Amino acid sequence: MDEARDHYLLIDVGWRGNERIRGCVIHVDIKDGRIWIQYDGTEYGVANELVDLGVPKEDIVLGFRAPYRLPDTGFGVAVEPGLSAQ
Repeated sequence: MDEARDHYLLIDVGWRGNERIRGCVIHVDIKDGRIWIQYDGTEYGVANELVDLGVPKEDIVLGFRAPYRLPDTGFGVAVEPGLSAQ
């Protein structure tokens, strides 16, 4: 967690038998008061969990989607600085 910059990661690190595993499970940022889901490796979905907890869909941005596809997600629409919506 980097609470000062509002970056949050959940990572999986360990062993599966003789194989070393590591990787990002969830990556979430808070930008301009919105929750940006940058990566979601969960089955149900972080966005769905947040909606179930009462977070309005317009306050959740699926950052792993291309900017031009955001209007079709049913969630918030925002463009990261430096990126075009088209």
